[in-house]
Amino acid sequence: MLVLSRQKDESIIIGDDVEVTIVDVRGDKVRLGITAPRSISVHRKEVYEAIQKEKQQKVKGASTNNG
Repeated sequence: MLVLSRQKDESIIIGDDVEVTIVDVRGDKVRLGITAPRSISVHRKEVYEAIQKEKQQKVKGASTNNG
């Protein structure tokens, strides 16, 4: 894992198309602004994991219904 230090209004670039900017820092919370092409999905990790779990359940349901 790459660990970087950034301050408010500073950014990092991922690849050629994604920019992550520190918008605000308050106590132990950091607000991020993410600029990315519409073709790239951006989710909080817990939301991404829920989406993946739902996809897996649909695949399992489809395979048991077709078998």
